[in-house]
Amino acid sequence: MAPQEFKVLTKDMRDFFMENGYVVVPQALLPEYAEEFTKDVWTRLGYDPEDKSTWEKDRIHMAWHHAVEARKMAPKAWDAICDLLGGEERITETSAKWRDNIILNLGAEEWKEKYLAPRELDNWHIDGDFFRHYLDSPEQALLVIPLFSDIVHNGGATYISPDGMERAARWLAAHPEGTWPASGGGKRFADLVPECEQFVELTGKKGDVVLLHPLMLHSASKNHIQRPRLITNPPVSLRAPFQFNREDPDDFSLVELKTLKALGKERFNFKITGTREHCRAPRLPFQQALLEEELERLVQHAKQHGGKPNTVHLGPEGEYERTHLVPCGNQALETPSNLARLISA
Repeated sequence: MAPQEFKVLTKDMRDFFMENGYVVVPQALLPEYAEEFTKDVWTRLGYDPEDKSTWEKDRIHMAWHHAVEARKMAPKAWDAICDLLGGEERITETSAKWRDNIILNLGAEEWKEKYLAPRELDNWHIDGDFFRHYLDSPEQALLVIPLFSDIVHNGGATYISPDGMERAARWLAAHPEGTWPASGGGKRFADLVPECEQFVELTGKKGDVVLLHPLMLHSASKNHIQRPRLITNPPVSLRAPFQFNREDPDDFSLVELKTLKALGKERFNFKITGTREHCRAPRLPFQQALLEEELERLVQHAKQHGGKPNTVHLGPEGEYERTHLVPCGNQALETPSNLARLISA
């Protein structure tokens, strides 16, 4: 194990990560930010929290309206991220901020008595829908899940497959040409799930932050109890690709060591044969539409109750601040077509 000084991860936590590919940092998200990031959720959604008949969708990836430095809102989690990746100097500046693009799992009446085995879930994937994937890809350096609500058994938790992560690593090691994400016609890592034996339901307390290997296979689950589950998924990227053949083995990060363990190797001279490319993520038009809807509701709420809309996307005079709208990766979003209408209405 690398002899670096770890700020947060104890030996037990490091051992757990090396065995399972993930680690939980308890109560790492400061309570005031957990409240700040979720206080307008129901206004933004247009749902009544007390009336489930208004919950039109069971799972929603919301737009974002505020960004805060991770080291400020979750200092222990940020230090643990640095522990896993070999130091803050290896992490991009764009990874430093977390946003309030809450991912809700509200459940639905149909799932109250209908249960699925983990293999039957329909959302198994590896994150990263905007780049060509290689074993050493720097664009997705960790999977990070801060919990903005308590998450209990059968309450819509994320499911993961630790041995699925190992299978994904081995597949990518055998394919140096890389693959586009499944949404772009590339490898469907969900096809590995029937072979998997290990499944974990990521329950936890509001304020916990789960840090997972970037190749961790995971899926949303069904919320059978309709108790709102709120998380986010802030991206972390590296300044340079992972390295599995470092001259000094003490320089390996824990993520690199876990990848090597999955491959059954002490080092691996991996070299890509393709090119590092980005693509337009298919989610972007949907995110744009959601942002428009949420802004309209925030504007109307402010008009009815006084004050200003609680968002960075509108300037002091209500004008649209396009420069704030920067999604993950290098993908640009188009200016919304009807923002001028909703602001002036």
